[in-house]
Amino acid sequence: MIDDLDLGFDEAERGEKGRHRRGFRKRKGGSGGGGRGKTFLALLMALLLLGGIGGGAFYGFDRIQNYFVTPDYDGSGSGEITVEIKNGALLADMADALVAADVVKSQKAFIEAAEAESRSKNIQPGTYKLRKQMSGASAVTAMLDLKNKIVNGLTIPEGRTSLNIYKLLSEKTKIPVKDFQAAAKDPEALGVPEWWFTRGDGKKSVKSIEGFLFPDTYEIPPKSTAQSILKLMVNRFLSVTVEMKFADRVQEERKVSPYEALIVASLAQAEAGNKDDLGKVARVAYNRVYGEFDCNCLEMDVTVNYYLESIGKPTKSSKQMTAAELDDPKNPYNRKLRGMIPTPINNPGKQALEGAMDTPPGKWLYFVAIDKEGHSEFAETYEQHKRNENKAKEAGII
Repeated sequence: MIDDLDLGFDEAERGEKGRHRRGFRKRKGGSGGGGRGKTFLALLMALLLLGGIGGGAFYGFDRIQNYFVTPDYDGSGSGEITVEIKNGALLADMADALVAADVVKSQKAFIEAAEAESRSKNIQPGTYKLRKQMSGASAVTAMLDLKNKIVNGLTIPEGRTSLNIYKLLSEKTKIPVKDFQAAAKDPEALGVPEWWFTRGDGKKSVKSIEGFLFPDTYEIPPKSTAQSILKLMVNRFLSVTVEMKFADRVQEERKVSPYEALIVASLAQAEAGNKDDLGKVARVAYNRVYGEFDCNCLEMDVTVNYYLESIGKPTKSSKQMTAAELDDPKNPYNRKLRGMIPTPINNPGKQALEGAMDTPPGKWLYFVAIDKEGHSEFAETYEQHKRNENKAKEAGII
């Protein structure tokens, strides 16, 4: 529109070397004063047109200014506020969280400041103590200062049962164990998809949180609840297994449901004395239940211990277990039970999951630890297994 007003500006002509550019060009038939008058009139008309928009002109100007100038606060801000940066957050996600809390004025302000600071890649998930209305650069600097990060970390080791995990969480957070137990009664409400409990062996599905509380180091945000903490752990499990393509691969390669493979991973986690043997122990479990083992049962003492813990009794070594405990008909985790047990018996780590997903080939049905490092010898026949047991006895293991 402004072009149509003919403001009277012409492209400057280049003069001889060393001379300045000329300003306005006189129009043919007109005087220099007339040109200036026309220019003034055109500018006045343009201003009148903009003024005719009314108060909206200021809004429009502000939008135009924001397009060229990044909206940003000045200084280091004031007051105090906590902001949580979630796992897997990108710079844009961090910026959104900061804008929502009024820490920074715009997403662009934070992103530009972060891109200008090479150390910004070191900003980790967690909860930060920041100020309101900080400049983007101040926010980045504050988040790189570990004094502003609220550290409330807890490491959950591989192979712990859910009850054991509740006790660890309770000690750290002072949230009662019973609150975690209550929250765990509905695994789907904690984020476990319903399809995870589908079985392919014809057995009744038992929905349990066991197996889905992924072992890792977690930052526990302030004011967390039992439910929010367990959701955090379930979400981590889902992220890891999706990245591994666990569900797809065990169905295609192992020909079992993901839930049955998760149970096998928990068995391997409990039985393997060394990470090198996780896959082989998983293979033994598959072979016993789905292969040519006489009883098609697991015959693993760890399942008995899981049952003892679940009913409030102390766990025992294999030597301490009585015949009645080893073959208790009331125990749904009975080691003589045909087929796969109802649920996982602990919460396996990534290596155990990999072992259950990508098991080495072998017809092993037996194994026994033979050294103090926990390495096992594997056997296809009972006769071979007896010889391996003699090795273990000579080494003082059993």
